[in-house]
Amino acid sequence: MSPDFQIGVIDYGGGNIRSLVKALEALGAPPQLVTTPDQMRSLDIVFFPGQGAFGDCMAKLENLGLVNPLLDWIKADKPFFGICIGYQLLFEESEESPGVRGLSIFEGQVTRFPQSELKVPHMGWNSAILRDSSRDPWTDLGENPYFYYVHSYFPTPLDASLIAAQTEYGVPFAGAIQRGRLVATQFHPEKSQKTGMKFIRNFLRKHTSPTL
Repeated sequence: MSPDFQIGVIDYGGGNIRSLVKALEALGAPPQLVTTPDQMRSLDIVFFPGQGAFGDCMAKLENLGLVNPLLDWIKADKPFFGICIGYQLLFEESEESPGVRGLSIFEGQVTRFPQSELKVPHMGWNSAILRDSSRDPWTDLGENPYFYYVHSYFPTPLDASLIAAQTEYGVPFAGAIQRGRLVATQFHPEKSQKTGMKFIRNFLRKHTSPTL
């Protein structure tokens, strides 16, 4: 990838981001870890990965002073890729942390899987039913690509047109959303082997060099 493009990975001090960093390095797009607002000024693409509780993650972002920079970034429609908790925090609130306000980029709630015979967390491989497999960055993945999931909660966007992929685990849920240059997924592409790496590469190519 051209050295003119700077990629950042939000590091809020919780969750596992190592697998994403390694995936980006393998794609020739080594990122810098972002822990301060000043670091975001020189970036071209932001990835927000990780695992953790909704409320704890919001508190860590606030302590680092990253809430407003992230809001400004997304509202300016700069390239943003949210993964797992980096997806859930885009919404207003979560049953996991009552009373905690999320980034509230999108209207909707994050809810826990309903009680059933299925194990929670939803952990392992599952298919994502794509709304439009010809739309970047979903191209060349097939109609129902398989990705790796680890989660007990999932967002339900009030605006259904945001949904780019639907997944089913007892109930259907929004496995991924897309708007402008924002993509966010409940699954972990960085842990999804060849399909996940192709998906990340598609995203990078869309927003950086076509030769990546």
